[in-house]
Amino acid sequence: MSHRLFIGIRPPAAIRDALIDLMEGVDGARWQDEDQLHLTLRFIGEVDSHQADELAGRLHAANCPSPELTVRGVGTFAKKGRAHTLWAGIENSPELQRLQRRVERYCVNAGLEPERRKYHPHITLARLNRSTGPLDPFLLRHQGLRLGPWQVEDYILYEAFLRPEGSFYEPVVRYPLEPWP
Repeated sequence: MSHRLFIGIRPPAAIRDALIDLMEGVDGARWQDEDQLHLTLRFIGEVDSHQADELAGRLHAANCPSPELTVRGVGTFAKKGRAHTLWAGIENSPELQRLQRRVERYCVNAGLEPERRKYHPHITLARLNRSTGPLDPFLLRHQGLRLGPWQVEDYILYEAFLRPEGSFYEPVVRYPLEPWP
């Protein structure tokens, strides 16, 4: 059996609510719903049950201090000059970078190919396509966005299920992080 997996951090309810409140003003955007809001540490993709179990076991060893995170600003990812994703950024955090590097190391140790793309921490707000309306008004209105900070309590191994109405993410395993002294 195959599993489509990723590792992420779920923002607290207050942050999710504030992000949901931003989601308007871009015609044709496919806004994420509250259950989809997360910060990806590592996208895994399709793996078999054996490799999923191996990864889940290794991730228990990635305990490290809990990062404090702040949402800051908005932006887009584009391919060939066309925006496809609208996101809220995450302020640079050495603790988050450390956690992400550890997660990456355990993924490689579990037999996954190393991630070649530079890590860009963000929370996806919407998926965009050719019919999406202008983005500049939204980007200008929310360029000074700042939410938080909040202390991350855990990170999660998720299984993603792709459906016509949008992706559904099911938490598989939660990994607690060490609280700051």
